Amino acid sequence: MKVNVMGVNFDSVSMDEALSAALEAMEGGAGHEYIVTPNPEMVIAAVNDRTFADILNGAFLTLPDGIGIVRGAKLLRRPVAERIPGIDFISALLERMDGKRLFLLGSKPGIGERAARNIEKKYPGVVIAGVNDGYFTDDEGLIDRINSAAPDLLLVCLGSPKQEKWMARNALRLNVKLMAGCGGTLDVYAGAVKRAPRLWRRLGLEWLYRLITQPRRIGRMMKLPKFMVMCVAERLRDGKNG
Repeated sequence: MKVNVMGVNFDSVSMDEALSAALEAMEGGAGHEYIVTPNPEMVIAAVNDRTFADILNGAFLTLPDGIGIVRGAKLLRRPVAERIPGIDFISALLERMDGKRLFLLGSKPGIGERAARNIEKKYPGVVIAGVNDGYFTDDEGLIDRINSAAPDLLLVCLGSPKQEKWMARNALRLNVKLMAGCGGTLDVYAGAVKRAPRLWRRLGLEWLYRLITQPRRIGRMMKLPKFMVMCVAERLRDGKNG
């Protein structure tokens, strides 16, 4: 079931349902599919960029990454099944990818290689098909390299909206079963960035932990209250229209 939150259609699914859909796509799908994990900042961007909104809504799965999405959807009386953070989804997916091939794309030079080594240790069933940093200038050469590797899953970690636009633009040219836009996931797997402690995550306060540990993110974090104000306004309009 799809849930519309400020023009972005989220899949209201459980973690297990999302994992099952992704694995099915890797097993017998036609390929060319991509997964997105929008947070409030991305939804605001989509409100102001119709092309970006269409890309999000054209995804194979659109998963509610941020706690702000869950609360905004509830405020709009269109609740989603649960929050599915992108990195938690990918980690759970890697656990189930025994014998499947993974290509890592994004982040700074060297980060992908470190992430690949750590993934191999933690998920020994995963086959690392290739790694490429995010500082490429030639789509053609990169696409040839990815196609030669023929991965089952391509993690695209270029930051939003670049990663979503890249996946949508190149989907039909890639010999890939499934892609997922995952922002800073490689930095976490490489050990370059630490996630919030589990309790903070359980309480939906990962955003606050990031702000405390990375105060330069305050400009981005201010998008959360803006998003909630937008949801309040949307609900008031819905109420006025009956």
